[in-house]
Amino acid sequence: MDVTAAPLRGVAAEAERLVGQPVRDVRVVVPAGWGPRRRTWMRQVAHRAGLPQPRLVEAPVAVAEYLLATGVRVPVGAFLVVCDVGAGTEVTVLRRGPTGFEVLATLADPAAGGTAIDHAFADVLVGAAAGAGEGTSHASVAHSVRVAKEALVSHPAVTVPLPDRPPVVASSAMLDEAVRPVAWRVAQLTQEAVVAAELTAADLAGIYCVGGSAQLPQLAAAIGEHTGVAPVVVSEPALVAARGAADVGAVDADAAERVEVPVPPVRRAAAIAVPGFASLALIWQCLLTTERRETLNVYYSVSVNWGELTMAAVMALLACLAAGTVLGSLIAARSPTPGTRTEGGRVSVGILAAVSLGGAIAGLYAVVSSQYLGMPVGPYLRWALWPIAPVSVMAVAMAVIAARQWRAPHGGWSALLAAPTGSIAAATLGMGLIQYSLTADRWPQRLLWIDLAGRVGGLLLGIAVVMAVVTPLVFRLILAAPLGVISAAIVSKRASGMLGVIYAIAVAAWWATRLWNRILRPTPTPRTEPSTGLARAGMSPGGGG
Repeated sequence: MDVTAAPLRGVAAEAERLVGQPVRDVRVVVPAGWGPRRRTWMRQVAHRAGLPQPRLVEAPVAVAEYLLATGVRVPVGAFLVVCDVGAGTEVTVLRRGPTGFEVLATLADPAAGGTAIDHAFADVLVGAAAGAGEGTSHASVAHSVRVAKEALVSHPAVTVPLPDRPPVVASSAMLDEAVRPVAWRVAQLTQEAVVAAELTAADLAGIYCVGGSAQLPQLAAAIGEHTGVAPVVVSEPALVAARGAADVGAVDADAAERVEVPVPPVRRAAAIAVPGFASLALIWQCLLTTERRETLNVYYSVSVNWGELTMAAVMALLACLAAGTVLGSLIAARSPTPGTRTEGGRVSVGILAAVSLGGAIAGLYAVVSSQYLGMPVGPYLRWALWPIAPVSVMAVAMAVIAARQWRAPHGGWSALLAAPTGSIAAATLGMGLIQYSLTADRWPQRLLWIDLAGRVGGLLLGIAVVMAVVTPLVFRLILAAPLGVISAAIVSKRASGMLGVIYAIAVAAWWATRLWNRILRPTPTPRTEPSTGLARAGMSPGGGG
């Protein structure tokens, strides 16, 4: 920590020499992807350097404030993207609120920036020098590479001196070759960040490139080709974040009058409402249609549809998870912890809150049912909580991935957490018909219709299982018929619990498939350039070139 604090001591001493008095307001620019641990570490470093308690300003927020201060029009409610290309790259999507900018999504790759370009350019120069003599190393040409890279931005060719070797002529074409894979990776990160923020290119007010490597050739063209939006390279890009940090905190006096509250998309609202109403309908029918057997007005046994209780608990958890990003935003807006305000922090907290809320509702269903029917609570808790355990565990794993920001799923977190509404609707209707056939008054003239309702319910429940587990339409059509017929054939009071558990297993399989395909082993994004082996890693881009 002392090694890190030494540069800050020098900065503080120079600042005090210039102003003639101790520095009282310290602002430190940090990457938006830094979590609480790194931010705490930075505060400790500043304290070790003898500075007062610093205010940590996220780099993209500082850049956005600088843009406002220099006259760039960013209305309240508008979205913009900041590509910070230094030693590594961090791409952040921001929204301007009434009191400042909030981070919606941030992705980083330390292997896509100036350091990777320097290494690739050094390979080219060392290869050219090999014809004149052997033994030239990357370390020995590091300074020459950086100087040549900056010169080639404005000159077609430069002469690069090498230690103990004849100089080498470096051309713009050689630099372009080194820059191309990094430029395409930055463009891909930009596109993924926009998707992770659940936006499209048409929603953006602009894309702005900053950082020591922002002026490199091909970068702007690659971003424009991937997103369809021509980026703007800010003047003096290496200094923008530092200058903008001084403007953070300024409040637009009449911004509150222009605030627009975004309305959730209809599809996202349906993904929350369908399982929510399905859960309420199932538990309502389960309680009101449960058969009681009594003697002398004393209930001594009840016949509960355990499958319906299980499905009500599963639907409640799915509804809560579908609202995970909404819960995360509500918690982050009222939380003093900076880590919950990043995109990953909000999603992580939202998923954990959704799991807790879903488990609490399932437990509440069990307790209310046992008390309403006057029975021991143990069996009700087992049928309500055990079937949702696998989905809960996988959701917690997603929360960890979101908090660590290892990767963002294709389509964004809200799309990943959305419940399969078609399967849920079919399963709910199917279980409702099964329960009706098991508890309806069996008048002779209605026996055929009551039995038919139960068989149709079993058929729908089997189809719902296939819809949850299988994605391709052809395979759905092939599997739906046999599984639906089997489910319809086994409909009975004893089998109802098994049918509910089967659907809970199908939902767990659906979640496991999404966790694997969208996060752990996502399908590669189609690209027009060949792969270069760059991979996303930790969230710590550099600010230098």
